[in-house]
Amino acid sequence: MTSAGLNLIAQALSIYDQDLRLVVSNSRFQEMFNLPDRLATPGARFDDTIRYLAETGEYGRVGDVEALVAQKVEQARAFEPHYMERTRANGRTISVEGSPLPQGGWVTVYTDISRARRSEALLRTRSEELSDQLLAHAEELSATNRELAATITALEEAKRQLTAIEARTRLTTEMMPAHIAHVDRTGHYTYSNRRLSSVLPGRPSDILGMHIAEALGASSYARIEPYLNDAYAGRNSVFEFTEDHDSRRIRAAFTPDEQGGVYLLSMDVTEETQARVALQQTRRRALAAQMTSGLAHDFSNLLTIILGMQGKLAKMELPAEARDLVAATQATARRGGRLLDRIADMTGKRRLRLQATDLHALLEDLKILATPSLPQGVGLSVLDHTPEGPVMMDPGMFQDALLNLVLNARDACGASGQITVSAHSVGRIWIEVVVSDTGPGFSPEALEQALNPFFTTKGGEGSGLGLPMVYDMVKLGGGDLRLANTPSGASVTMRLPYRAAPAVAGGLALLVEDSDDLREAVRDMLVKLGHTVIEAVSVDEACALLADLEDIRLVLSDIRLQGTATGLDLLDRIEGSGLPCILMTSLPPSDPLHRAALARVPVLRKPFTRRQLAALTRTEAAA
Repeated sequence: MTSAGLNLIAQALSIYDQDLRLVVSNSRFQEMFNLPDRLATPGARFDDTIRYLAETGEYGRVGDVEALVAQKVEQARAFEPHYMERTRANGRTISVEGSPLPQGGWVTVYTDISRARRSEALLRTRSEELSDQLLAHAEELSATNRELAATITALEEAKRQLTAIEARTRLTTEMMPAHIAHVDRTGHYTYSNRRLSSVLPGRPSDILGMHIAEALGASSYARIEPYLNDAYAGRNSVFEFTEDHDSRRIRAAFTPDEQGGVYLLSMDVTEETQARVALQQTRRRALAAQMTSGLAHDFSNLLTIILGMQGKLAKMELPAEARDLVAATQATARRGGRLLDRIADMTGKRRLRLQATDLHALLEDLKILATPSLPQGVGLSVLDHTPEGPVMMDPGMFQDALLNLVLNARDACGASGQITVSAHSVGRIWIEVVVSDTGPGFSPEALEQALNPFFTTKGGEGSGLGLPMVYDMVKLGGGDLRLANTPSGASVTMRLPYRAAPAVAGGLALLVEDSDDLREAVRDMLVKLGHTVIEAVSVDEACALLADLEDIRLVLSDIRLQGTATGLDLLDRIEGSGLPCILMTSLPPSDPLHRAALARVPVLRKPFTRRQLAALTRTEAAA
């Protein structure tokens, strides 16, 4: 509608941005200067337009075209309001009025005033003998001036509205937690909401005019190039890839436009992926539990009968050889019972119990716990490069997994060798722990099947459930497990989501809870833990308080709140502020909102005690 309105104006109009590229023009602009389509299309370069006008004689005879272009470009970069009149090479006279825009760039209006000039000349030459005509032309000129003034006023209003629309659009896109951009048919950015660095850390934010390969980097560009080519061919695409800087999971959508360019939308979905992995593992475990529970029950009954019968046989007077067989049968049955217990651990209702954990202390304890079980010729090194500060994890399950891997490495080394446990962070996204040894390494069969339950290379000495249990723990946490051979042996890499524990010690706390009774009880807990408390019942009210008060040091919010917005929406609104946030809920762990919350922040299950709250806020509870 705006374009249609501008095309009805008799004057020519053009708007260029701060990068000297055409943003919008009307049809009169192209007609007045006889411009080709490429120079009247949004994105056309100002210097290309000046060069074309100089070469077609718009400025008369020009000795050095490039010098003229450079002069015009320099004047445009230092643009100031101006009005001028000039006679074109075709003999017609135009007025040129320009005004800069607040965000950079300028708007220019061109008016053909040839008729007015002729009228003025005619009036001067025939003023005495054509007084009547002079008066008529003077009145016509006055009317024209009034029309021109009205047109200029309309153009000013159009310019103001266009500027406001652009400002609102840019503000909206820059507030979105995603990178929104457009590249032309050559792969150069013509628009960006300056959020690329928040999605791909280490990449620049100011990328206008930059080629997409340069902006993304060689590695990320290689991953998206096939989909970009599909978009240039007119096909939409949505895909995910893992970037190299700190292994974030990125989802991208490419949509072609009608001019041969592509619109790009990319966002960080690492937390969503971690939650999805954890949910998939929970579903697999539930399915495994359904399949094995009946068999385990019947097998347990059979083992009980076997042990009972063998117990009666052991009390009888039997030959020594028979007693040995009875003892062996009893030992085998008991081993079967222990195997059932381990199967129950893998398929039962095993949940992560996240709490603030000191990784440095945990890794120190690992060496103390594991060293006594190692042969004298096997050494254990623990390399701790994890960041300072506690992280949210299940320390019991994590330590069990590490011990399991160390003992597996011990068995691989035999009587002598070296085991190394190396822990470090990958950006602020992952905690990665690598357990490597100097043993013979994994066989091809082991690399393929080691994570399958009951597969073992230890013969009758192994149950084949060690690595699957580690894999189960890692997947429940939303992470990943990788096996590999190294030049000196084998390695197992555990990768778990990095969730920094809230570092709060007193201060002003924002409590968001829509139940009066619960809000009073939780407020008393916070006060006894040394906090000053302000309260809200909805996400909107909480955000208003956060905007007004800079001293808030902790946010404790229910998931279900007054209104349609939830505690997860509150997390979205305060994302990037650095404020520690804890959610609380009475929803069951199977509820989608509960699962989504666990993937992002610590969650307190109602009812909870002051000590449980204190453990998360790292404040000593009163005795």
